[in-house]
Amino acid sequence: MKLFSVSKTKQPAAVLLLTALAVLSIPAAHAELPAKPSQKIVADSQGRKTDKHGMASYADGEHTRHVRTTAYSCMENEPGAHGNLNAAGTVLKYGKTIRSAAADWSVYPLGTKFKIKGLPYTYVVEDYGSALTGTNTIDIYKPTLRKMNHWGTRKVEITVVKWGCYDKSRRILKHRTGYWHCRKMYNEIKRKLSSEALAKL
Repeated sequence: MKLFSVSKTKQPAAVLLLTALAVLSIPAAHAELPAKPSQKIVADSQGRKTDKHGMASYADGEHTRHVRTTAYSCMENEPGAHGNLNAAGTVLKYGKTIRSAAADWSVYPLGTKFKIKGLPYTYVVEDYGSALTGTNTIDIYKPTLRKMNHWGTRKVEITVVKWGCYDKSRRILKHRTGYWHCRKMYNEIKRKLSSEALAKL
């Protein structure tokens, strides 16, 4: 397919420049798309205990996972949200290398770092949400509603590169147990910390 054609009518240089930029920017809309999960990781997720979305639950310490992801943005202005601050009280990240994410902290504790197959970024779990509690879903932070809606809901392959801290998560949630989802995460983290299941993390 030809991207440009020569017109008999001479076009102003500014118009030609804008046309060229528009054409060159077409792939940018697709640059944020993750790679398809491998057949092996999808097959490995079968037969496991699942959450309400039908996604596999993994044992603590399993690094490669088939995960349902959604997206959120500080531009949603949800009740109880604090602008561009995350649940840990720091600024949400959306940089060239590090980006923020949210999850159930009893599944992915605060500070957990992971990569999404096909994308160059390292995501850090710094947030949580009531819709995430009790699920294995990870919410990917986006700075605009357009980027959030473009991501939608996607099943991806992730690799955890560093586990966060359950104890730090517990200490933060301890003062927020008036909210049902914080209480649920807090109690589950306490259960995990009292067991020997975390020794290998």
